[in-house]
Formats: sequence, structure tokens, C-alpha cells
Amino acid sequence: MPSIGEISRRTGIKIPTIRYYEQIGLLPEPGRSAGNQRVYDQAMLQRLSFIRHARDLGFPLADIKELLGMADDPDRSCAAADVIATRQLASVKARIARLTALQQELERMLTQCSHGTIADCRVIEVLGNHDLCVHDHAE
Repeated sequence: MPSIGEISRRTGIKIPTIRYYEQIGLLPEPGRSAGNQRVYDQAMLQRLSFIRHARDLGFPLADIKELLGMADDPDRSCAAADVIATRQLASVKARIARLTALQQELERMLTQCSHGTIADCRVIEVLGNHDLCVHDHAE
């Protein structure tokens, strides 16, 4: 049975994060060795890999907790999982749209800059006055 350090190396999740996942209930309390060290089994390794992949895809911890609950009940309908994934996709698309607007605004600022002195710098001017922006990119 691997230790927390070995599990950390295998999953790429830092030890304090693994402990945090235990505290908030994403992971069950691990068993203990004779020396009172945490020991993890294959199921916990798979669960941590699931969490890591879900985090890489941007899912919030609350959604991951709900998805893990669903994964623990394999005969359940996947409709609720689809709802969560659809919501996450919408969130990602909204972030992409916002980042695209930011990219366009930065490109426009740089294109309009005369590259002279700060007194005539379009970048400084636009950063000082949001009304000069074409896109609404504020959060």
C-alpha cells in the first residue's frame, strides 16, 4: 500500500492538497500503517486521479464531490452528470469569449499606439479610461 508521498508522486497532487481533500470529504480517511502513516489503496489512487482530471478540466470542488457520489453509484442515470458537464462547458465557453475580447482589446490598443512618448501612448490612455474600450471585458 503506497504512502501519501507515493500517491502524491503518482497523481501530481501535492501532499497538503491530498490532506485537504480528505478534510472536505472528497477522499475517505485512509488506513494507517503499523507506524501510523497514511496508506492508500488502488481505489483511492483512482479517486485522486479522477479529482485531478476534473480539476484540470476546471470543475469546481462542489461539482467534483457530486460527480464522485455519482461514480460511487454506477447503476444511477448519468443525466445529472451531463447537467454538471454542460454547465462546466458553458462556463469554459464564457471564459473563452472573455479572453477573446481581452485579446482583441489588447491588440487594438497596441495597433493604435503611435509608439512615441508616454504622453501620446494609446495603451496608457485606454488603461486610464475604460470608456475607450470597444469590449466590455470587466469581470
